[in-house]
Amino acid sequence: SRLQHEYVPSAHLSAACTCLAWAPPGGRPPPSKDGPQRKKRKSEVAEVDKQLDILAIGTAVGSILLYSTVKGELQSKLDGGHDSRVNCVRWHQDNCCLYSCSEDKHIVEWNTQTCKVKCKWKGDNSSVTSLCISPDGKMLLSAGRTIKLWDLETKEVYRHFTGHATSVSSLMFTTVKPMNDSKPFDGITGLYFLSGAIHDRLLSVWYIRSERKEKNAVMSFTVTDEPTFIDLTVSEVKEEPVKLAVVCRDGQLHLFEHILNGYCKKPLTSNCTIQIATPGNDGDSTPRPVPILAAAFCTDKQSLMLVYGNTLQPIIEKVSLNTTESHICLIRDIQKVLSLKTDVAVTKVKTPIVNSDTKVLVPGIPGHSTAVKTPSSGKEKKKRKPGGTEESIEERLGALDIDVSKVKTPGGLPQTDSFAVLLVQGLESNDAEILNRVLNTRKENVIKNTVARMPIHAIIPLLHELTKRLQGNPYSASLMVRWLKSVFTLHASYLSTLPDLIPQLGMLYQLMESRVKTLQKLSRLHGRLFILVTQVAASERVQDATEINQTAKLVYEDESSEEEGSDDEMIADKDSDENWEEDEEKEEQSDEQDMTVEKEINGDSDLEPENESEEE
Repeated sequence: SRLQHEYVPSAHLSAACTCLAWAPPGGRPPPSKDGPQRKKRKSEVAEVDKQLDILAIGTAVGSILLYSTVKGELQSKLDGGHDSRVNCVRWHQDNCCLYSCSEDKHIVEWNTQTCKVKCKWKGDNSSVTSLCISPDGKMLLSAGRTIKLWDLETKEVYRHFTGHATSVSSLMFTTVKPMNDSKPFDGITGLYFLSGAIHDRLLSVWYIRSERKEKNAVMSFTVTDEPTFIDLTVSEVKEEPVKLAVVCRDGQLHLFEHILNGYCKKPLTSNCTIQIATPGNDGDSTPRPVPILAAAFCTDKQSLMLVYGNTLQPIIEKVSLNTTESHICLIRDIQKVLSLKTDVAVTKVKTPIVNSDTKVLVPGIPGHSTAVKTPSSGKEKKKRKPGGTEESIEERLGALDIDVSKVKTPGGLPQTDSFAVLLVQGLESNDAEILNRVLNTRKENVIKNTVARMPIHAIIPLLHELTKRLQGNPYSASLMVRWLKSVFTLHASYLSTLPDLIPQLGMLYQLMESRVKTLQKLSRLHGRLFILVTQVAASERVQDATEINQTAKLVYEDESSEEEGSDDEMIADKDSDENWEEDEEKEEQSDEQDMTVEKEINGDSDLEPENESEEE
């Protein structure tokens, strides 16, 4: 039950694995472009023949990966066949051929040596969920909800079967030869196959007849919950019963044994049900069920391999069958097995033996060291008496051998050296709170000192963090620019030694360019808006000004003749007219000036030279 091999694809390249299939052993596709191959000895050929190697992995995005477990690497990737999730992959006996079906309603036949699509055809009106190749390799079963039997040469439907109400999750042939030997065997007629579907507690058995009449299941097996894993022993001799092991979602295993000989009306119940439970002793009084994850028959067809427990660390056990009892409950203490394994892993960590005299330096404030005290025994622990006074913080710090004067900082702010430590911690743990606290400082000298004190390895992560924050709101961007400036000025020599500097800073350059590109247009717009706003404000001011009352409060009339009076009035009128004209001229001039300013801002400085000199 030990993990032998693990394949972890890089996260950005892969999608979730949806289905698996081992290539038939022995006929490994020859490695392409690997140079000349030496001839293998007979013993080597025999070894290779037995060994399973290539694993086809269907993914959620529609590609299929061929992974070599012997080499421990991806051999090839089959692309371009499906647009959505691959539901099932099946290898053909001749090994260079692989069949897959998908949510995109199609079935694809692949050539695994060239990694190209040999043939693609529509398998159903909805998604195709399961496939199975006939024992002679000339027919293919496919199922969405209805089941179809395809002729692989012509890619035409040979038979239709009713299928299930929900999508079919498993299809497998249960017999290799027909039961009655009266007629010559054509490779498919007279065979039985089994199907199971999701949310369906009945497994159906179907019979392939020579004529097309019958479309319904000949018999069915009933289980307690939806089947998740099915294994069977194929019946090869005429009267040999088919043995069937079905693992259900509820963690139980049902065993059936039945001779397939025609129609059976009632659903058949299991001959034996196997469950696993904890013993329920030592503290945990109630036995808990342990889910069975999978089961498979061994080659002798008498014993079973059971997989149970936790999916991350499953336990595999061989159980010999005793089918006289109808219900078997195996008691397994899986807690002990799991805890033993984890203990072994933990003991690899060695704790150093520390002398009482040694002093250990703690990261943080420079010059701060603390003596590691050996844990005192329980007797020495003093209980504080209710009347006793509590030690002050200062005394406690003194006991810890920390220089109190150094810790107290004016204004309670952390100093720049602790800022550098904080920043490094924040970058390593990706703690937003710490980063916000440090990066939101505005003091130039604090920023400079912090960047200067940062260790070299933290510079690139800091640049990435700043780039990320530059993309945020403009307010934070204005703060980040100060940090960027000091990073580039202080660490330019280090940055210039990096070979992959251009890709590291690419995002930053693009950000800056896109920001600066709009600066010119924005400044023009700002100019125009400024003029508009000032004009509006000025006109409002003129309107708001209170009108001066023009009527005279006191009129002194001389006792001279009327003619003189009329002359005076004429002169006054003339004066006022002249004033008006002057005012108008002034206004026109100011208007002209505004126009020229606006034109300049718009970039239309097509004024005549004399006007320009006036402007100057």
